[in-house]
Amino acid sequence: MALKKNRAFLKWAGGKYSLIEAITAKLPYANKLIEPFVGAGSVFLNTQYPKYLLNDINPDLINLYKIIQKRADHYIADSASLFVASNNCETRYYALREKFNLSTDRYERAVIFLYLNRFGYNGLCRYNQKGIFNVPFGRYKAPYFPLKEILFFAEKSQQAVFTCLPFEHIFSRSRLGSVIYCDPPYAPISQTAKFNSYASGGFSLSSQNVLAKLAEKSGYERNIPVLISNHDTPFTREIYQQARLTELQVSRFISQSGGTRNKVGELLALYQAD
Repeated sequence: MALKKNRAFLKWAGGKYSLIEAITAKLPYANKLIEPFVGAGSVFLNTQYPKYLLNDINPDLINLYKIIQKRADHYIADSASLFVASNNCETRYYALREKFNLSTDRYERAVIFLYLNRFGYNGLCRYNQKGIFNVPFGRYKAPYFPLKEILFFAEKSQQAVFTCLPFEHIFSRSRLGSVIYCDPPYAPISQTAKFNSYASGGFSLSSQNVLAKLAEKSGYERNIPVLISNHDTPFTREIYQQARLTELQVSRFISQSGGTRNKVGELLALYQAD
């Protein structure tokens, strides 16, 4: 009997829920799983490591996770209060989005962040170069409040430490006995298919190269295995040529219409000493 999979409480472009089995099959056992790009946390939620170090460069995301880790009941009550029919319209959505962008209160931003995630277009998390959240209204009939998913995350997060640092810093913090799983913003399939603004600043091809070199050093010199997910392109095959590659075909889309989902090639690149 297959184990029940746990969904993340956030909608997330490029989330790994559908790939959990393929990813976990390649992840070695260790005392700690380190994720430099945790995103919505599907791998964290569906693995059984004793400890976790979960990082993301998006401060709103990590702030939200820390609040749920410490104050889940309080957070649930306040965030659920926004999930009412009167807030499911363009006027209210854009007013709350503006309130979020103007706010410097971390708790208030965390409460509104979940609303924006569920009421905004396709669960996108996107900022402009000034750090302004700019995802448009989603036009959903009745956005779902993820109560059971938040409660599960809150319970499991007691095993985790959350950080908001550049991915390079997370590699330098890793120690023997850990394994690293990387789900970076994907390399573009083409020059017209770039989407990498989960946090302001983006993720360049140069950053992709740096990540591959750090993974190679970690896996083969430091004996800390690294598994990376990315698009299957000539570029990624070149930068991951020192890894053991697994090819996948995945439904990938940023669209509200399921009919427009296309299968695209993805790679799992494993750096692990024999």
